[in-house]
Amino acid sequence: MSGAGENRNPRERRRVRRRLTYLGALSGLLAGYAALAAAALVASLTRPEAGPVIAVGGAAIDRTPGAVKDWAIRYFGTNDKLVLQFGILVVLALLAVILGVVASRRRRAGSAGVLLFGVIGALAATTRPDSTSPADALPSVIGAVVGAWLLYSLIGRAEAPAPVALSEAGSAPDWDRRGFVTVAAATAVVSTGAGLLARTSGGTQDQNAVASRSGVRLPAPKSPGRPTPANAQLHVPGISPFTTPNKDFYRIDTALVVPMVDAAKWRLKIHGKGVTRPVTLTFDDLLRRPLVERDITLTCVSNEVGGPLLGNARWLGVPLADLLAESGVRPPSKGGPANQLVARSVDGMTIGTPVEAVMDGRDAMLALGMNGQPLPFKHGFPVRMLVPGLYGYVSACKWIRDIELTTFDAYDAYWVQRGWAQQAPVKTESRIDTPKPFASRKPGTVMVAGVAWAQHRGIEKVEVRVDDGPWRTATLAAQDSRDTWRQWSYPWQATSGRHHLTVRATDGTGRTQPSKRTGPVPSGATGWHSILVEVG
Repeated sequence: MSGAGENRNPRERRRVRRRLTYLGALSGLLAGYAALAAAALVASLTRPEAGPVIAVGGAAIDRTPGAVKDWAIRYFGTNDKLVLQFGILVVLALLAVILGVVASRRRRAGSAGVLLFGVIGALAATTRPDSTSPADALPSVIGAVVGAWLLYSLIGRAEAPAPVALSEAGSAPDWDRRGFVTVAAATAVVSTGAGLLARTSGGTQDQNAVASRSGVRLPAPKSPGRPTPANAQLHVPGISPFTTPNKDFYRIDTALVVPMVDAAKWRLKIHGKGVTRPVTLTFDDLLRRPLVERDITLTCVSNEVGGPLLGNARWLGVPLADLLAESGVRPPSKGGPANQLVARSVDGMTIGTPVEAVMDGRDAMLALGMNGQPLPFKHGFPVRMLVPGLYGYVSACKWIRDIELTTFDAYDAYWVQRGWAQQAPVKTESRIDTPKPFASRKPGTVMVAGVAWAQHRGIEKVEVRVDDGPWRTATLAAQDSRDTWRQWSYPWQATSGRHHLTVRATDGTGRTQPSKRTGPVPSGATGWHSILVEVG
């Protein structure tokens, strides 16, 4: 090409350079697409979580400051992971375009850049907490090799002269348009096919997990939950239902892809400090044990004042204290050497829970069922842990596979390493569900209603204030148990104008929630929930 280029005038050379730049950008996108498709196919045959998008996304979550995580949860809610994955794909597309442009000028440098990103993906995959084999590097490595080779090949086609002789005028031959289009089209078709095949291959594992869940028949509990009081649910339009349907229950975790665990292959190991009889349990082992059924409200520590990240469900499970006692574990109050229980998930998450809280008589359990069904996959199937009265990040390990007894001095769990408190009892909070913020109402009686919670202490009183007026006592619905939230209502005689409505609760110990607003970090948000309503 250099000989032909010497005969071109500057205008022609600029035209050729622009063409190479555009074709380089397109080549980069196609090479990136092929690399991701090849990586996904390899990951489907090894371990889906080792794919570069999931591995890099997981590494990004691990290294993201807590304040940024809170911001993402606050603005994107349960869609935060979808936004992250989309963002990763956008960034990868931009990088692919850049590498393609670089390759249009220096083919080897552009291809080397693709290989470098493969190395980054491989490191991310093999250093994730759930990585168990060096083979986790294969998807990123193979994908990068495929992408680098394709980029080199496509740029070569874009630079190569067409297989025809010089024109009679002696001008340089045109580029190999047909060859480039052929390779580009083949790349797009093969990559799409590889991506579809990856979905099919990975789906086999998912199908086994789905089949195992479909085959679960939950036994009747030895200790059934008492009937929910009829007046625990207030008939006020807009208030949260006392029992949160599974499909509406909040989901906050770090798993970019919901783990699909086959119950038949699931195992749980209990071991560590003070465990005199280590044990490994199967799912069937748990089903054969005496089960308890309880209504328990779960709350995420990332929940802002008045936020939606809590829900109430009827859980079925195995009392965790019994399992620990059978393994020889004693709480610290009875001389046990371990004060922390570290639960590990199949996705590598670690959650540290006070042993004393698990064994103090509350209904801590390994849950198998939720609202009369086997646990949904996104809520931890086949087994998750929960401890009433503690925020989820120190108690509610989903997809649990390992329980180790240790001390808080010896080990910091995942969120503690990132600046959150070691121990985090749920704080007393309340929320106005209706009216909604900035709602418009007509003068007259307006029902103000919502929920209050202080798990394992219960709610004794809720008060409502209009503007800067006196606090008025709200009517409480029946309390199901001290481990569930409690509904409340207040008939407000609304007058024309703009009004602030504020709520506060007092828990079963007589402590009223503080007025000062604080954010979720490091141990949960505090403050009164207040909304603005227009009446007229």
